[in-house]
Amino acid sequence: MENLKDKRILLIICGGISAYKSLELIRIFKKNNCKIRTILTKSSKEFITPLSVASLSQGKVYDDLFDVENETEMDHITLSRWADIILINPTTANTISKLAKGTSEDLASTVVLASNKPIFLVPAMNVRMWEHPSTKENLKILKRYSYKIIGPETGQMACGEYGEGRVTEPLKVAEKIDEYFSNLKKNRRLKALVTAGPTNEYIDPVRFISNKSSGKQGYEIAKSLYKNGYQTTLISGPTNLEIDENINLIKVETAEEMFNETQRNLPVDVAIFSAAVGDFKIKKRLGVKIKKQDELVLKLEKNIDILDYVSKHNSMRPRLVIGFAAETNDIEKNSLDKLNKKNCDWIIANDVSKKEIGFSSDQNEVTIYYKDNKKEKLTKKNKSLISDEIINRVNNFIN
Repeated sequence: MENLKDKRILLIICGGISAYKSLELIRIFKKNNCKIRTILTKSSKEFITPLSVASLSQGKVYDDLFDVENETEMDHITLSRWADIILINPTTANTISKLAKGTSEDLASTVVLASNKPIFLVPAMNVRMWEHPSTKENLKILKRYSYKIIGPETGQMACGEYGEGRVTEPLKVAEKIDEYFSNLKKNRRLKALVTAGPTNEYIDPVRFISNKSSGKQGYEIAKSLYKNGYQTTLISGPTNLEIDENINLIKVETAEEMFNETQRNLPVDVAIFSAAVGDFKIKKRLGVKIKKQDELVLKLEKNIDILDYVSKHNSMRPRLVIGFAAETNDIEKNSLDKLNKKNCDWIIANDVSKKEIGFSSDQNEVTIYYKDNKKEKLTKKNKSLISDEIINRVNNFIN
């Protein structure tokens, strides 16, 4: 597991009979030259001792929220910034509930709430607790917050029952973490470009033709690409959305500006065109405001098709070109027509006539149409989760 070398892992150990397996996990991490810091929750100390953890991790064990000796260090901030990732192993049903509610009653939960790093959960609990609707609902919330879940497994439990809820074995957990860092390492060499939002096509200095695109899905896609290690450029039409400062954000207004910026930022490995680019622009934009009149005739001309241009220019064509199709009817037919006419690799289609998954919604439901005539539906969920699922498929294609 060469990708674990020198990685900084903050391990939070929660209460539960499987807490003892975290000791083996620490041993594996140390063997692979990881830097480990640990937090023990109050209940975890009923199963393992701070001394045993400190002996294996060769570092300080944190437990109290306010340590008189270190209160100036603000441990919850220091620890959350120090780590490359946070791993909660085991993660109890109670911990899942607290994280879903965003409570911060001890050092462990406060660190998680203060963190801007990837957080991995390794659930461990009785099968009935795992299957309880409240647990399932809390996990949906945490996935929406981009928590990563490892396991649980199906097997015999300490309570004597058999089923899903058994904690994932330490070696497998370490392998999953190694895989995560491996994907980041591979993707750091890759460049990605995303377009998002609407365009404005001006009639006169104060009026323009636009559309209802909010840009939310495109922004989430850019975030998912960045989280997966890609050097990401986001070319955005007018929106009120914010993006991570490490993502190269280029703001534009018109389709022509978006096209020009797309050209300037090629070549890339992956290009995802989620922007709702205006098909037409005003043939002759007036330099002064048009006064009120009984009727107004506007002459329009076609804008350049950015997706079509990038897809068909082989010298600059990305390895993967993905277009979006926002449709209100005949979704499959229109999407397949677009896939073939534009020469892109995938088309991602959604029905914008439905308010709950339309332009301004925080949720979406899409179907991916692939060049090999396959299709795959991603059921209704938060746009951040839709983005994560899309980028998982991008990773599989690219790597």
